[in-house]
Amino acid sequence: MPEIKKLLVANRGEISLRIMRTAREMGIATVAVFSEADRNSPHVKFADEAICLGPPPSSESYLLGNKIIQISKDLGVDAIHPGYGFLSENESFAKAVAESGLIFVGPSPEAIRIMGSKLAAKQAVAKYNIPLVPGTEEAISDIGEAKRRALEIGYPILIKASAGGGGKGMRIVENEAEFEEQMQRAVSEAISAFGDGAVFIEKFITSPRHIEIQVLGDQHGNVVHLFERECSIQRRHQKVIEEAPSAIVSEEMRKAMGEAAVGVAKACNYYGAGTVEFIVDDQLNFYFLEMNTRLQVEHPVTEMITGKDLVREQLKIASGQALDFAQEDLKIHGHAVEVRVYAEDPKNNFLPDIGTLVTYQRPQGPGIRVDDGFEEGMTIPIYYDPMIAKLITHAADRNSAIDRMIRAIDDYKISGIQTTLDFCRFALNHEAFRSGNFDTKFVEKFFNPAVLDSTFEEKELELLSALAIEFFTNSVEKKASTEKSDSISAWRKRLN
Repeated sequence: MPEIKKLLVANRGEISLRIMRTAREMGIATVAVFSEADRNSPHVKFADEAICLGPPPSSESYLLGNKIIQISKDLGVDAIHPGYGFLSENESFAKAVAESGLIFVGPSPEAIRIMGSKLAAKQAVAKYNIPLVPGTEEAISDIGEAKRRALEIGYPILIKASAGGGGKGMRIVENEAEFEEQMQRAVSEAISAFGDGAVFIEKFITSPRHIEIQVLGDQHGNVVHLFERECSIQRRHQKVIEEAPSAIVSEEMRKAMGEAAVGVAKACNYYGAGTVEFIVDDQLNFYFLEMNTRLQVEHPVTEMITGKDLVREQLKIASGQALDFAQEDLKIHGHAVEVRVYAEDPKNNFLPDIGTLVTYQRPQGPGIRVDDGFEEGMTIPIYYDPMIAKLITHAADRNSAIDRMIRAIDDYKISGIQTTLDFCRFALNHEAFRSGNFDTKFVEKFFNPAVLDSTFEEKELELLSALAIEFFTNSVEKKASTEKSDSISAWRKRLN
C-alpha cells in the first residue's frame, strides 16, 4: 500500500491552504507552488517548501502540468493534490502523474474522461436506471435534425456544450424561430471555450433547483454518499450561496437521490471525492445533470453536517485505504450555510473588482469557519477567480444557521474593494430564501442593485426611527407649551 509522506498541492489560495492544513495534521510534509503574483500568499508561507512556477497567467504557471510533475520528482514528493479548477479535471494530467510514478489525489483518468463529457456521462449512467432530463443521447450538428428533435422534446429547450461548464456554450431556446441562431452561438462559444463544438439538446426545466450529492468511493469498490447540498442561489450559472441539507428534500427523496448518486459513481468505477449534480423541477422530480470529479468549492458545508474531513478521506483513499465507515454510519448533524465572498460588485452586474484589501478582519465565534487565502494589505490579482474567501456557519437548525451567518457577515470587515457580502445578506434575509421557496432564478426574480443602496443597517434604522419619534414628540410638546404660554399672555393683555 503506497504511503503519502510528502504532498504537492497544485493550486493556490484558500483551497491550497485548506488541503495543507489537513496534510499537516496527518504528518504529511507539504510543497506549495505559486505564480509571481502569489509570492506572498498565505499558502506559500504555510507550506514546508514552496516553488515558483512562473509569471501570473495560469497558462504560464498553474497549468504547467509537466513542470509541476518534474518539481514533484525533484523534491521527492509522493502525491499531487490538484484542488479544484486548474488541472483538477484534466485527464491527461492525471494520467501523466500516474505514469511518472506519483499518486494523483483524485479519481482515475478514465473516470475523469467519462464524466468530463456530459454525453459520455449520460451514456455511462443509463444502465443504472438513473433519471435523465429528456434530450438527445449523442452530439448533434445537423440543424435540420436538431430542430426535429427539439420539436419532439418540446420547447423551451436547452442547447449545451458537451464539454461545457460554468454556463459556457449553453443557450436557452424558447421557440423554433430562434433555434438556428442560438445553436450557432452555442457551437461557436463551445469551440472558443473548450476547443470542442459538440452540443446536445435537453428539455429546459423551468423553475429549476440545483441540488448535488457528495460521494466518496475507495479503490476497493465501496461507495457512500454524504447527503445533499442546495446550490440554487447563483449568478451567471455559478453558485454564491450553498447549504446542507436542502430545505425541500425529504428523507425519502434524500435516499433516492443518494442511491442515484452512488449509481453514477459506480458507472465509472469512481474512487475519491466527487459530486453528482442534479436538477430538480417544481414537482420535486430530479434528473442527473453531471458529475464533478474533484473536491467542490462548497465541500465545507458537508463537512460541517457530517463531521467528516473530506480532504483527509481523499488522502486515505489515494494511499489505498478502504473507507472505515459505511452508509448507515453517516448522519446529518444540524445545518450549515456557506457564502462565497467574491471581489465583485453586485451593483454592477457582479463584475469583478480589483484593488487592495485595506481592511480585512474575519468574523469569529462558535459555529463559524472562514476558508480564505488572503491577508490584510494584499492585492486581489486580476489573473484568477475573484473569490476571496468562503464563510461557513453551522448551527442546530436552518434558521439558527442563517441567523449566525447574517451576524458573521456583519462582523466581516472588508474595505478597499467591493464584495458580494451585501448581496448575500440580502438573499439570506429574503422571504423566498427563508421559506425555502426559491430556484436558480433568484437573482433574476428578486435582486435589484437598488436594494443595496441603503447606507443604514436595520439596527441603525430602528435607532433613527426612535430618535425621530422622540424629536417629533418633543417638538409637539414644545409647540403646545409655547401656544399655551402665548394664549395666557394674550388673555392677560385683554384683562389689562
